[in-house]
Amino acid sequence: MSLHLYFLRHGETIYSQTGGYCGELDPDLTPEGLQMAKAFANAHQSVPWTAVYVSPMKRTIATAKPLCEVTGMEMQLRDGLKEIRYGQWEGKTQEDVKKDYLEDYINWMTEPAWNAPTGGETAIEIASRASLVIAEIENRYTDGNVLVVSHKATIRIILCNLLGVDLGRYRDRIDCPAASLSVVKFDVHGPLLQRLGDRSYMDETLRSRPGT
Repeated sequence: MSLHLYFLRHGETIYSQTGGYCGELDPDLTPEGLQMAKAFANAHQSVPWTAVYVSPMKRTIATAKPLCEVTGMEMQLRDGLKEIRYGQWEGKTQEDVKKDYLEDYINWMTEPAWNAPTGGETAIEIASRASLVIAEIENRYTDGNVLVVSHKATIRIILCNLLGVDLGRYRDRIDCPAASLSVVKFDVHGPLLQRLGDRSYMDETLRSRPGT
């Protein structure tokens, strides 16, 4: 067997619906977001799970909870899986950020690996903290299926880091809609992407909901 990491983005929140910047803010899932979490659990409860690692935010915990309840798995909470810190942009719309922090916004859009939202976090910093969690998993489990429940930017940055993609291009190369699943197999030649942004386990009503 090989080690498989299942990266699951949390279900829908009001911010994923509207596109507002939400990193350290801690909203609940919407009713539809809870349905996404239950749909994931229903579709994946038969997977022989080895461990479940979760960002310690309400939206990620609520996403992992249905699967953990049905399988008896215990969540292992890790701060390294938290979302990007948006600093002074938290809770603001893109239009507000462009108006109030235009230079920082342009720099961040141009090269997010080394430029942060005002008072926030760069992709390099996110990759550094998240890689410690991935290293912990690799050291503890040589094979099996490990679920990692995290956030949009963080998952995309982790995937870029694993696959050798420029961290500054994480928004341009990796798609990660709400409650989507990406799977990486750790093989003899290194990490192999097997699934990306998969939401086929949901019904069409949930898959067609607008959002970021």
